Amino acid sequence: MRWFLAGHRPESRPSLADPRVPGALSRFRILDLSRVLAGPSCTQLLADLGADVVKIERPGLGDDTRGWGPPYLRDSAGDDTSEAGYYLSANRGKRSVAVDIKTAQGQEVIRELALCSDVVVENFKVGGLGKYQLDYASLKNGHPELIYCSITGFGQTGPDASRAGYDFMIQGTGGLMSITGERDGVPGAGPQKVGVAMADLVTGLYAASAIQAALLSRESSGKGQYIDMALLDCQVAVLANQAMNCMVSGQVPIRSGNAHPNVVPYQVFASSDGHIIIAIGNDSQFRRFCELTEEPALITDDRFSTNAGRVRYRETLLPLIENIIRQRPSADWAEELDAAGIPWGPINTIDKVLELPQVHHRGMRVPMAHPLSECFEAVGSPLKLTDTPPVYDRPPPLLGEHTVEVLEGLLGYDNERIEGLRRDGVI
Repeated sequence: MRWFLAGHRPESRPSLADPRVPGALSRFRILDLSRVLAGPSCTQLLADLGADVVKIERPGLGDDTRGWGPPYLRDSAGDDTSEAGYYLSANRGKRSVAVDIKTAQGQEVIRELALCSDVVVENFKVGGLGKYQLDYASLKNGHPELIYCSITGFGQTGPDASRAGYDFMIQGTGGLMSITGERDGVPGAGPQKVGVAMADLVTGLYAASAIQAALLSRESSGKGQYIDMALLDCQVAVLANQAMNCMVSGQVPIRSGNAHPNVVPYQVFASSDGHIIIAIGNDSQFRRFCELTEEPALITDDRFSTNAGRVRYRETLLPLIENIIRQRPSADWAEELDAAGIPWGPINTIDKVLELPQVHHRGMRVPMAHPLSECFEAVGSPLKLTDTPPVYDRPPPLLGEHTVEVLEGLLGYDNERIEGLRRDGVI
């Protein structure tokens, strides 16, 4: 049996689209003590799946990303609100409670919320919550079924555990920037970070997966557990084939620009009027490409008949293909590549991506009612579950929007106690 404060049990939050079908995680409550992106993206994913996520924020300031603008959400008159686009990207589906964690009363409020939650997610510095008795060691005795997830730059152990870690530096430290960007010797060469906070985002995804695994484990063991997530660990993990290439060959991967280190041809090519991505993943696709181009130099050369050969002789092959693609416009190539079953793609700007018919069809733009705007849309969840689809019943909350609701509904505080906390500047 799951443990809760007496008289307080999690309420399920069914989808407004179909109140008979609760989200997959609707029986769980998450206390979110994280801010910026790695933790909030994790808890947003859990909220999308129906979990009741209670986000703790600093009174008057809130999550750091509330101020990471412009751009800001615009109201119906076209004026900027206080809600930055960055914040809006990672906090859908949550309830915001503004509590000052630096006060003894605030710590007691957060402790009570932790003791009636299934999961705590936090991204304070290593040991940062111990001084408030809100770390796992302080909470687990009173709540042995608690799952507690800490997210830091370098993890809870090791020689770098005490260092602060942010996405940009982790992309560099973790090797991603060494393989991102144009290769040496060409214009624009040099290491580049990815255009989104990739280390933060993949850590959020891994953390959400670990939390769900811990919840499943608890179903049989009856015990909670501690989860130690590090941005560096996750960045190393997503080096994937590049890390394995290095380990099995002893050779250090280098930047390849838009080319693939292990597959040829698999890159951007200039057409007569722009650029097009051609991504040939196997030998049969390459044979069809040769037939399509009717280029004898490609069809009859045994060096190019297998991917291993094409990788080995890429410096000979690629100029031939580049010359072929340059002769015709991208639209012509797109039509013929489609007909031949050869993967290709354009290079879209984000505004064009958001207008793609496929993006609309797949529900990746979600209109939501927002108290400050009549035209708010969120980027939808990519999770498509037939029986328990994502829940879109709450837009990203205003700072402290649900403070009274949560203190009354979850902790049973009366109006006098809430007003006292407000007078003392705790909430």
